[in-house]
Amino acid sequence: MKKIILVMLVLVGCAGMADAQNGFNIPFSQFGIGTTDLPFGMPTTSRMGGVVYSRSSRNAINPFNPASYSAVEMESFVFDIGLNVQSCVLRNDVNSQTDADGTIAYLMVAFPITKWWKTSAGLLPFSTVNYESVQVNYDALTLSDVKTIYAGNGGVSQLYWGNGFNIGKRLSLGFNLDYLYGDIQRAISYSFQGNDSTYCMNSRRQKDTYVSNLVLDFGVQYTQPLNDKYSLRMGMTFRPNRVMSVEDKSLVYTYVGKNGSEYLLDTIFPRRGQSDTYNSTLTQPMQLGVGLALERNERWEMALDGFYSAYSGLRYDENTELEYNIFGNSSLCYTTNYRVAMGFEWKGDPGASNYLGRIGISAGVNYNRGRLAVTVGGNENVLNEWGAGMGFTLPMRKGKSALTLSVAYSSFGKLDVLRRDVLTFGISVGSCERWFQKKKYD
Repeated sequence: MKKIILVMLVLVGCAGMADAQNGFNIPFSQFGIGTTDLPFGMPTTSRMGGVVYSRSSRNAINPFNPASYSAVEMESFVFDIGLNVQSCVLRNDVNSQTDADGTIAYLMVAFPITKWWKTSAGLLPFSTVNYESVQVNYDALTLSDVKTIYAGNGGVSQLYWGNGFNIGKRLSLGFNLDYLYGDIQRAISYSFQGNDSTYCMNSRRQKDTYVSNLVLDFGVQYTQPLNDKYSLRMGMTFRPNRVMSVEDKSLVYTYVGKNGSEYLLDTIFPRRGQSDTYNSTLTQPMQLGVGLALERNERWEMALDGFYSAYSGLRYDENTELEYNIFGNSSLCYTTNYRVAMGFEWKGDPGASNYLGRIGISAGVNYNRGRLAVTVGGNENVLNEWGAGMGFTLPMRKGKSALTLSVAYSSFGKLDVLRRDVLTFGISVGSCERWFQKKKYD
């Protein structure tokens, strides 16, 4: 346990140093409440191509199907932590940009309450907002250039509490209660580059969105033995449609000043007697995920996933009763979202005489259609994503704990709009120790 705790502390320290870097510039995150890499972005899922709905393990936690918590063994305490280090390339037909970043991918625990009831809790990054772009255009009215800066940062985190229940030997049910919380800041600044300010003024539009909502999702898994060697496991998850309220706080004003010195001239929004705070809506669409896995004597496993949703992520709609539209009409379109994933894992032989024989190897691919759609030049562009990953599961010398190393590649978007290619290296520690076993001898 001392070695496991030491590895965890090193992971947290490395993630803290990596997170101090500049991070990604993600232009797509300017829409809605940001972008997400789940479920493909976690080390334990990317190594099998993002297959999650039929997966369950005694030393790794799968929050994407709460029925999987039932795999936690009695008298065991599972602690699962993961770290991602990523290299990202943004490119279009003309330019390209490279960034690097590192973050803690997740932090989760699971343990049994009774023989038939297991519980889990954890923290995951739900979405990320981080972008900045600059445009300079000539304005014929003022005979000068206008510099426009689009910037945003923040994101939403997911704190969950889940429960899995064994219904007999083959069937398990579960649910997650997810608390989504976070703060997103966005701003658009317009500054005139000429010296004559008689007919023009610099201005800024800024808005902070505060998310604090609960969502609920359900899961089921069923295992059917085929013979003495093979078994078939089916999984399904369901998240119902839900309309939620979020709080926005906005400010639109004109100013004078350059090089960081600004003096406010006039407030355009809110007007006198009008509040700068109002409520907008987030809509969670109905989501359905199904999975099927074929397993042979806990030696190897093949799995296939399918996912459907009316659109990807959460839909953000600004208060329609607001007289002043802070950022204007969004170019975001909401299109049907499908995802398929396929993976294979060789789990290794726990009774092998040499360590190499106990190492697990896994690989998988996925395709995500309709993850995002934007209107560019009057045309709707549906942006898809595909990814592939592989990994190694290294068992600890003692106990049932394991160290997972993964590498994954994903490509999102297209060159005539914008494409984002990401190479991700992941490491996770799944500590599964018998903490609740009463010793018979001292």
